[in-house]
Amino acid sequence: MDVTVAVLLAGLLSGALNAVGGGGTFVALPALVAFGVPPVEANIVSRIALTPGACASAFVSRREAGLGTAVSTRSLTVTSVLGGAVGALLLLTLPSASFDAAVPWLLAFATLLLALGNRLPRMLRALVGRPVRMNQPALLAAQFVLGVYGGYFGGAVGILMLSLWSVGLGIDAATSNPARIVQLAAMYLSASALFLLAFGVRGSPTLLLALLVGAVVGGYGGAHLARRLSAVFLRRTVLLIAATTTVLYFLGR
Repeated sequence: MDVTVAVLLAGLLSGALNAVGGGGTFVALPALVAFGVPPVEANIVSRIALTPGACASAFVSRREAGLGTAVSTRSLTVTSVLGGAVGALLLLTLPSASFDAAVPWLLAFATLLLALGNRLPRMLRALVGRPVRMNQPALLAAQFVLGVYGGYFGGAVGILMLSLWSVGLGIDAATSNPARIVQLAAMYLSASALFLLAFGVRGSPTLLLALLVGAVVGGYGGAHLARRLSAVFLRRTVLLIAATTTVLYFLGR
């Protein structure tokens, strides 16, 4: 199969996964690496390609993206933008060998988060032993840390945000999901802007275009598909892909 066609198909699946519940990183990044793109460049290319779809979803969700009176949407978004930019700078400035070594562990961490899913907030509450309510400075500090992770790698960062808001603000995942979409787009947008300014697309413009087109089409189709499939089936599908990708990465080291 032609490399461009294969990457286009990977983009279709990545966009569809992101639309139905997340996990596109587990397809886009390994697909580019499999076709000879270095891991750091593959992470950058996949992030840029998946950002337009994330921004489109954020535009649709913008009116429901608030988290109540605990923190303003503007403050949260500015924090996410700054965190995403710092994470992108870390990716661009740290030795590429550091990211190469970290990728399997980052994938394993993200897979664990996917497996825990909605149980994570309950586990965190049980660990603390009491209800937790975060004030605005603490919440913004935690959001900044998540933004850095989102800009550097980003796998399952949406689940981390939902868990943070559930534990720290007592907001359930269904209510805060529009905020997750908007804040994820904010992180990705600032990171992608820096990637384009500092890195460009270098030797992978064709792959970037193929992945981008595939992700947009897949995201559109995935949004419609998600209405016809059960949430349990979708979650298990994403988790299976994540676990398989993680195992293959460790076996290939």
